[in-house]
Amino acid sequence: MRIFDPHIHMTSRTTDDYEAMYEAGVRAVVEPAFWLGQPRTSPASFVDYFDSLLGWEPFRAAQYGIAHHCTIALNPKEANDPRCTPVLDVLPRYLVKDNVVAVGEIGYDSMTPAEDTALAAQLQLAADHELPALVHTPHRDKLAGLRRTLDIVAESELSVERVLIDHLNETTVKEAKDAGCWLGFSVYPDTKMDEDRMVAILRAHGPEKVLVNSAADWGKSDPLKTRKVGDAMLHAGFSDDDVDRVLWRNPVAFYGLSGRLALDVTDTDATHEGNSILRGGA
Repeated sequence: MRIFDPHIHMTSRTTDDYEAMYEAGVRAVVEPAFWLGQPRTSPASFVDYFDSLLGWEPFRAAQYGIAHHCTIALNPKEANDPRCTPVLDVLPRYLVKDNVVAVGEIGYDSMTPAEDTALAAQLQLAADHELPALVHTPHRDKLAGLRRTLDIVAESELSVERVLIDHLNETTVKEAKDAGCWLGFSVYPDTKMDEDRMVAILRAHGPEKVLVNSAADWGKSDPLKTRKVGDAMLHAGFSDDDVDRVLWRNPVAFYGLSGRLALDVTDTDATHEGNSILRGGA
């Protein structure tokens, strides 16, 4: 089983996770820029973070045979903080980088006017840079958040066929699908989707344009949830081809819209800017 996790925050994970993911079949990941858990206080902290997504993290992933790409954006939560919003002016210099395969995560957290402004601005950046967009739907009032998202997308210059709506569930999947978006599902140990609910959605709506991710981060999460969904699909009677479509071909197709997706792991140097993931002497 080959697996592409299209949304995972490896900055928050250890090399043990990379090793376990490779053993489970993960060969590629996309790491969206997101909130770190503690508020940033200036755009400069975003710059350092973006640099790590383009340098240190691909290096770490390559040590375990995993291709790493990222998406770059001002996330919805911090779009409400005026200390952070100037980073919108910095984004264009990162959106031209080869390893950036989408603008994201963008979207809604609390559905504020500030989030409206940031979402519209970043959809325009995606259109300007010919990139797809990864859109976060809010954890509360999901259906209202989805509908507000679709309204903003419809007003933008970015085609809906280049938009991945993430954190979907049973209440939002039909409207997102009917709109023509790509469909993202985050599978967590205790919240959002689980394996059985994901299988039920696939039975009801089919595997077309569906992407399953672990969204593993610094909270309670599991970077092997993609594999567990694949196993659950097989147990439920889905074919190997269905599993490959959901866990590999669909994320390849979506992020391939960037024209930048490279799945061969070539950077296996022992160090990155003189730093190694190893600890201790020989």
